[in-house]
Amino acid sequence: MIVKNGTITNGFIIAGLMNASVLIFSRLFTNQTIPEFDPSVLSNFGLLMILVWGLAYLSVAKNYYKVKWLIGVFAVEKFIYSCVWTNWILNNNISYVYEKDKMAGLFYSTYGINDWAFFVFFTFVFIRLFKLKNDG
Repeated sequence: MIVKNGTITNGFIIAGLMNASVLIFSRLFTNQTIPEFDPSVLSNFGLLMILVWGLAYLSVAKNYYKVKWLIGVFAVEKFIYSCVWTNWILNNNISYVYEKDKMAGLFYSTYGINDWAFFVFFTFVFIRLFKLKNDG
C-alpha cells in the first residue's frame, strides 16, 4: 500500500488534535462527570496527560520517520488506552453518563474508537518505518 509522507504527517496532526479535544469534552477540565465515571484513568490529571500525548504526536508530525521507536511507543500507548476503554464499555452503562452530562457521554462513547483507529495508524507507520529501514 502506498501512503504519501504528507498523508502520514497529517495523520499525526489529526491524532494530536483529537487528543487536544479533551479540552472541549472536559470543558477545560471543569467537567466533573468524566473523572467521576473512571477516576483511575480519566481524572483531570489523566485528561491532562492525554493532552500531553497529543502534543507529542504533533511534535513529531513532520519528522516522524526519524523516531521509529517512539512511533512504536505511541502504538503501545494507544493499545493500552483502547483496551482500557473496551473493558470500561463492556462493564459499564454508558446511558448513566449521558444522563448526567451529554458531553461526557459523547466522550466515553468515542474516545476508544478513536484510540483503536490511531493504534492501527501508529502500528502501520511503525511497521512501514521498520521495513524501510531494514530494506534500504
